[in-house]
Formats: sequence, C-alpha cells, structure tokens
Amino acid sequence: MAREQRRALLELLQRPGNAQCADCGAPDPDWASYTLGVFICLSCSGIHRNIPQVSKVKSVRLDTWEEPQVEFMALHGNDAARAAYESQVPSFHYRPTFSDCHLLREQWIRAKYERQEFTNPERQEPYSAGYREGFLWKRGRDNGQFLSRKFVLTEREGALKYFNRNDAKEPKAIMKIEHLNATFQPAKIGHPHGLQITYLRDNSTRNIFTYHEDGKVTSGGPCPPSYLTPREPSPQHGRKEMVHWFNALRAARFHYLQVAFPGASDTDLVPKLTRNYLKEGYMEKTGPKQTEGFRKRWFTMDDRRLMYFKDPLDAFARGEVFIGSRESGYTVLDRLPPSTQGHHWPHGITIVTPERRFLLACETESEQRAWLDAFRKVVDRPMLPQEYAVEAHFKHKP
Repeated sequence: MAREQRRALLELLQRPGNAQCADCGAPDPDWASYTLGVFICLSCSGIHRNIPQVSKVKSVRLDTWEEPQVEFMALHGNDAARAAYESQVPSFHYRPTFSDCHLLREQWIRAKYERQEFTNPERQEPYSAGYREGFLWKRGRDNGQFLSRKFVLTEREGALKYFNRNDAKEPKAIMKIEHLNATFQPAKIGHPHGLQITYLRDNSTRNIFTYHEDGKVTSGGPCPPSYLTPREPSPQHGRKEMVHWFNALRAARFHYLQVAFPGASDTDLVPKLTRNYLKEGYMEKTGPKQTEGFRKRWFTMDDRRLMYFKDPLDAFARGEVFIGSRESGYTVLDRLPPSTQGHHWPHGITIVTPERRFLLACETESEQRAWLDAFRKVVDRPMLPQEYAVEAHFKHKP
C-alpha cells in the first residue's frame, strides 16, 4: 500500500505546475504540504514547518502517506493553490525565487498562507498606502555604528526621508523615489533583515544600510511601545516589518513609473521597481596610468554601473565605471595586457571602453568566469536611449 501511495504522489509531480516548488519555483520539489495540497522544495518545507497551524509537511519519497492525504493532493496541487492563495497579489509585490534570501521567501509564504494577504486585500494596507513611517537601524556613514533613525516614505512627495532625531524638523537626507533602489543584503550587512537602499546624489550612488530590530522595544530604540501587538511575537513582527518596507518602496516606485510612463504595461514596469546586483565581490584594480600597484577593492555591478569600494559597507564608491554596449565600443577580455605588472591575483580581466582600458584581476578562475559572464550580459545588451545620457555624464566626469 505504501508503495502505491508513493507511486501516486510521483505521478502527481508530473502534472503541470507541480514540477516546480509552489512558493519559490525551485525545480523538482520532493516535499509536500498535505494540508495545503502543494508540492514544495526542501528549503521552503522548513518554513512551512514553522507554521504548523496552517501547513503540515511530509517528504514525498521518505515518509509514509495515507490514502486520504494522497487524494487531497490530487484534488489540489500547485496551480490550484496559486489560483486560491495568490489571486490578488499586487503587481508591485515582490515574488521571491529560490535564489532569494530566506527572509523574502519566509515572508512570502507567511503572507500567502498564514496572513492570507492576497485573498484579503485590506491586509495589504501596511505597504500599499502610499505613506510609511517608522524606525530602522541605519549604519553611520563615518563611524560604522548602527543607530536608530526615523524613516518616512511619502509617495505624494516622491521621496524617502530619514531623520537623525525623532523630533527633527528637517530630514538628514531626501532620497527621490525616481532614483531609488533596495535590495536585501543579509550577508553583507551581517543581519538577517539587512536591506541596502541606494539612491543617486549628483549622479553618484549613495548607499544606506539598514535593518529592523525584530520589534524589540528599548529606551530610545527603534519602535515605540505601541508598535507591537500582543498577538504577534516580536521576532516575526520584525521580519514582516522589513519586508513591508521593501514592498512599500516597490509600490511607491510602481506608482511613480505609472505616471512617468503612462503607456507602459505592468509587465514593462515591474522589472524596473527594484533590482538585485548582477555581481558583487572582491577584485584587484590598478589606476588609469596602469603603472600603479593593484589594490584589492569591493566591486558592485549595478546594471551598467560598475562601482568599487574600499569596504563593502562604504556609503560612497571610490569610483564608478559605465559599461555600455558592444555597438558603442565596449568589450570585455578574459586577460590582461602581456606587459601588466603589480597584480597579486592571476586571473585578469580587461574592460575596454571608448576612452580607456580598465585592468582588473580575480583571485580564482571561477570568480573570473562569473565576472566575465556579468560583464558580457551587459555589453551584449543594446543601450536604451536614456542610458546614452548616463554615458555622457560619465565621459564628462572629472
């Protein structure tokens, strides 16, 4: 009997929609929630285990299944669950994939099944209202300490602002939604809720590193006592809060782009709301004369901007390089010029631009290949009209 149930489950995995995890899209899921009727991957099954009041999971191949449980899976499945639990996902809401951080995947699963935000639109108010105010821990630009700061997102003013003091009348910084990006960076920031916010100031990138303090209330801390609700444990509150900030920023960007590009469809606009970096990591670089010694720097590839920092958590880049398309005279080579000296790492990369060559070196061959792939994806992509204006600015930089 057990063998028959397992065979029936494996046949169900072949049905359309069931061959990818219902929550993150990972291929070949081998776990299932027998109370929700969905097939999920190992990673998402761990999240489901933490909401046992909603979801109970079993391994498709290793656990014993009862006939009614298999019949329940047959009556439901991933496509049916998406139709039910994702029926009203806002266009701007981020749908995580298996490559995203644990926090995004966890809150997506909780939003769908536990909070049922996408079957009850009134529960989406925290991130779709057009205004958001709260306290986040922000890393100081100069001293590197994280301090509680008041943040205000106002769609009407088209800006995200933060204040050094709760009673301050003037913000310390105003970040225009037009040039705003946000990406979760838990490893870089050293906190599971770490969110990196970037914006342009004088056409140069400024980084802000933030996280939420799990809703803990202390004297002078990030949340006033009324911020917590007695029905919700504080660790879960903090995780939800950070993802709500992220989606609130995406909502503000979405509404700004709808006005800026009135003829564009949601499908056109959604990829422009936030973006993950194409590649980050350490490389060595030399200066423009190519006679200086190579120095280790942290590099970030953000669309067509290649930025380098002395430290991954620096607020400002030491330099930025625009990488255009092949048609505009940009190429990437998997080597350094034969006469190059002064580099400690053996795997070279040369970025050729119309003005000069940039010489870089990677520590390992695998890192070199990863960087080359990232650069070539950009170089092989035709430039958009607005990117020519950005390129012109880089050419005229002192």
